[in-house]
Amino acid sequence: MYIYPDNLKAAPMLFLWRLKDLAAIGVGALISVFALSQTGISFPVVITLVYAFLAIRFEDTSILDFIKYAVKYFFIEQQEFRWKL
Repeated sequence: MYIYPDNLKAAPMLFLWRLKDLAAIGVGALISVFALSQTGISFPVVITLVYAFLAIRFEDTSILDFIKYAVKYFFIEQQEFRWKL
């Protein structure tokens, strides 16, 4: 089921993911399956599954976006507090 946004400016989605996230998950799955079959290492599979879970979008936001905003707010940008009387 392909859902195109109503306002034509939002990113197109397929099920619960944006199409670019779905493409990244697909490429990660291919690399993961190849790595698992050739070397027996399952770490790429875990990384791909974690990214797929974090990229699920609900009402135009995802867990990954929330984590990015939190890191930016708490660690990257300087917070300025002014006391005025």
